[in-house]
Amino acid sequence: MSKTVLITGGSRGIGRTMVYAFSKAGYNVLLNFNKSEAIANEIARELPNVKVYGADVADQNSVINMIEYTKNVFGSIDVLINNAGISCTGLLQDISIDEWNRVIATNLTGTYNLCKAVLPEMISKKDGSIINISSVWGICGAANEVAYSASKAGVIGLTKALAKELGPSNIRVNCIAPGIVMTDMTSDLTMEELDDITSQIPLGKVGSTDDVANLALFLADEKSSYITGQVISPNGGWVI
Repeated sequence: MSKTVLITGGSRGIGRTMVYAFSKAGYNVLLNFNKSEAIANEIARELPNVKVYGADVADQNSVINMIEYTKNVFGSIDVLINNAGISCTGLLQDISIDEWNRVIATNLTGTYNLCKAVLPEMISKKDGSIINISSVWGICGAANEVAYSASKAGVIGLTKALAKELGPSNIRVNCIAPGIVMTDMTSDLTMEELDDITSQIPLGKVGSTDDVANLALFLADEKSSYITGQVISPNGGWVI
């Protein structure tokens, strides 16, 4: 019987690549989207084992309904990947409280909402893998991205604490903290900015969404059965 993975923010960037990777690996996939419905439906038409569901991860009731839908369609949820995220660029003194709350609600509270919603089933069957997507900025912070950095640092703390709680139930919780990866969120970088960043990376290149998707596949698989509470940062050696 195929395992089921729920991937939030699965219509674009890293999430989209993970949807394709897990589908190719034989998983049933629930692709969560918030606004990109047309793109999500296009992906689902290409991949027969993918279903889509629109929900704002910051809305707890919507998340609960999405979990129930996934279980009704696929029977269970074996792997949860909290990938949905938004950014907010600017000096802290220029960021409004509404912008701050929106970033925290999506990136951190959204992760809480999904984890809380899948736990009853995972604890009952004493099996499951939760993979939270943070960022290298959650490790070291970034000027002009204080809200984003704070939210992603929170995801790291949540990961470590939850791994300790859920270890006795054989549920693994790990975190991927990517460095610079070419997605829509980094597409506004100029060539000069990109060259400057690349010059600081020991491997001499920026990452791809495949780098993150392949790591997520490993953390979801039984091959990583003794790995929990870890923060793995595919960043080319940029931050060590």
